Amino acid sequence: MELNTMFFFFTSFLFIVLFKSFFFHSKGRELPLPPGSMGWPYIGETFQMYTQDPNVFFATKIKRYGSMFKSHILGCPCVMISSPKGAKFVLNKAELFKPTFPCSKERMLGKEAIFFHQGEYHANLRRLVLRTFMPETIKNIVPHIESIAQTCLQSCQGKLITTFLEMKTFTFNVALVSIFGKDEIMYSEDLKQCYYTVEKGYNSMPINLPGTLFHKAMKARKKLSKILSQIISSRRRRIIMQMKQDSYSYNDLLGCLMNEKTRLNDEQIADNIIGVIFAAHDTTATVLTWIVKYLGENPSVLQAVTEEQESIVKEKEKRGEEMCLNWTDTKRMTLTLRVIQETLRVASILSFTFREAVKDVEYQGYLIPKGWKVLPLFRNIHHSSEFFKEALKFDPSRFEVAPKANTFMPFGDGIHACPGNELAKLEILVLLHHLTTKYSWSVVGGDNGIQYGPFALPPNGLPITLNPKK
Repeated sequence: MELNTMFFFFTSFLFIVLFKSFFFHSKGRELPLPPGSMGWPYIGETFQMYTQDPNVFFATKIKRYGSMFKSHILGCPCVMISSPKGAKFVLNKAELFKPTFPCSKERMLGKEAIFFHQGEYHANLRRLVLRTFMPETIKNIVPHIESIAQTCLQSCQGKLITTFLEMKTFTFNVALVSIFGKDEIMYSEDLKQCYYTVEKGYNSMPINLPGTLFHKAMKARKKLSKILSQIISSRRRRIIMQMKQDSYSYNDLLGCLMNEKTRLNDEQIADNIIGVIFAAHDTTATVLTWIVKYLGENPSVLQAVTEEQESIVKEKEKRGEEMCLNWTDTKRMTLTLRVIQETLRVASILSFTFREAVKDVEYQGYLIPKGWKVLPLFRNIHHSSEFFKEALKFDPSRFEVAPKANTFMPFGDGIHACPGNELAKLEILVLLHHLTTKYSWSVVGGDNGIQYGPFALPPNGLPITLNPKK
């Protein structure tokens, strides 16, 4: 009798478990996947997306399936979302969607970098980075940024240059100042050489064999870690000396990361420094390249920006002030700021970003399965005629009025939004001040179109000749 009772309870329990599993599984399957095509096995629709203008690929899908559709890209099943509401949902639901990167990218940047984490560790790092790049901090480095901008432009004058490459040099040097201050300037060339090698391998095939870009990048990454270790050790010695003298005063990113209250080890510090350089470098250089192109193509806008910048010079002369820029000057550059905003919208250098569903998610009656990639399509939102009249036209005046909510997201949104956006805008404003007041330029070659790899760029990085104004 006792065995029969035990058997009854066991079978009843098993039946309940199986019934619940079947019920919930069936219930989950009642939700359909978003419409769309998955393409060929494994390959999916990768070739279709990367062998043509991504705008055409996405626009064709949206026209056929609507603002939310499925696909299969880079070996991963994906859901793509082109509505402002959907993009905001994905970017602001950190408990449902996490940032995702291929393992090779994680190895290259460093597994402790802020991009690869959620929760308390990420929140702590974000606070530190925001503290470094908030207006109250970065306003103190305006003179350093101005010096870097002037040196950059002076070295280019009278030459045929590739705009993107020169802007990369400018933004890299600004990144170093914001991260290390002026103390570690002796390491700048070594850091630059190693970082550029890492960068070349970032989007290569992850084949770690001698001679490959990936192998060279991983070797450079190790060397980069050694250089950063030396910098951290040197800074630590100075911090100890300053604390003894009660004069500790480092406000740069390295100082924030090394503060004993953060309890970060050297690997975590190094990985996040490399991550910040990665985030702050190419993106800002790309925006500057597009601004140079758009100003050259729109003489009336260039004239208006030049007059705004020259008025700042004249006001300083009238008041007998020094000619060097300060934070207050940059707050008067309202038209120039609108040029930056419109460039961010039209160029949309990040066409989309990757998130991954951490659990099954229901959205608008569809199932986004756990593990699937989710791509908010920034470029399609920014180029939608529903939200922006004559959306492909470069027109900074449209930002005299704030755009509709969630239709302009050049820096992302949510807890993973770019924390360095204020620094990016500041360095662009400073460089444009000197570019428009002191120089003229002309584009060499009439190539139109866009290069994708991975950022959207003018062809050949926009070759120009730069000359001082007479």
